Amino acid sequence: MIQPTTFDYVESDGIATITLNRPERLNALTFEVYAELRDLFAGLAEEKSIRVIIITGAGRGFCSGGDVDAIIGDLLNRDMRELLTFTRMTGALIRNIRAVPVPVIAALNGVAAGAGAVIALAADFRLAAPEASLAFLFTKVGLAGADMGAAYLLPRVVGLARATELLFLGDRVSAEQAERIGLVNKVVPAASLMDEARALAARLASGPGFALATTKALLNEELDIDFAAAIEAEAQAQAICMQASDFGEAYQAFKARRPPVFQRGR
Repeated sequence: MIQPTTFDYVESDGIATITLNRPERLNALTFEVYAELRDLFAGLAEEKSIRVIIITGAGRGFCSGGDVDAIIGDLLNRDMRELLTFTRMTGALIRNIRAVPVPVIAALNGVAAGAGAVIALAADFRLAAPEASLAFLFTKVGLAGADMGAAYLLPRVVGLARATELLFLGDRVSAEQAERIGLVNKVVPAASLMDEARALAARLASGPGFALATTKALLNEELDIDFAAAIEAEAQAQAICMQASDFGEAYQAFKARRPPVFQRGR
C-alpha cells in the first residue's frame, strides 16, 4: 500500500490522486517532498492497477516551487557535489512523470511557479482554474531558465519563440493566456476543477491502457529521433498493439454496435 508522508495520496477505480498539502506555503516543495514525489512516480510505473494519475494542490496554490526557507537557504551552504545531487534529484522527478506509462493530469487550482510550473509542464494534460497561473521564474532568482527539463519540454509545447520569452523573462502567465498559447488544455471554473479532472481521468481509465501507454512512450521517444525512425517505431508499436486483446475487443464491439470494454491493465 502506497502511503506517502509529505503529501496526500488516494486511489479509487484505477485513479491515483496526489494532493500537495502545505497550503500555508502554497505547497512549496521541501527536500523530502521532492524525494518522495520522485520515488512515488517511479513506483507507480510498476503499479498495474493504476491507470491514471491526477496531481493537484490544497488551498490557493498548486505548487509555488522550492521552499525558500527549507531549500534555498540550505543550498547556499552546499558544495558543487551536493548541489549536483540535488539538481539531479529534481530532474529525476520530471523524468519519472514523463516515464510513468499512464496519463498524468495536472489540476492547477492556483499558482504553479518554478518547479511547480515544470511539474505541471511534465503532465500529459493540464486543466486550470481561472485563478491559476504559471511562471518559470528561475532567472528571477539568478538561476538558468533551463531547469528540470524545462528548456527541453516547453519549446515542444508552446514553440521555441514563446518558450524563450517565458524562460528568459520568468513572467507570470495567467490561466487564460496559458490556454491561448497551448500551455494548458482547458480553463474550467474553480468549483468544478476536480470534477473535470476526475471526469477526464475516468474517461482515460476506461480506455485501452496498453494503447495509451504505447502512445505516451512514442510521444517521448519521437522527440529525439528523425522522421524515418519515427515511422518505423510507430510501425513496430502498432503491430504490437494489433496483437493485444483490446484491438480485437474494439472490432467485436464495433460489429455488435456496443461500447468496447477494454482490459483493466497495461
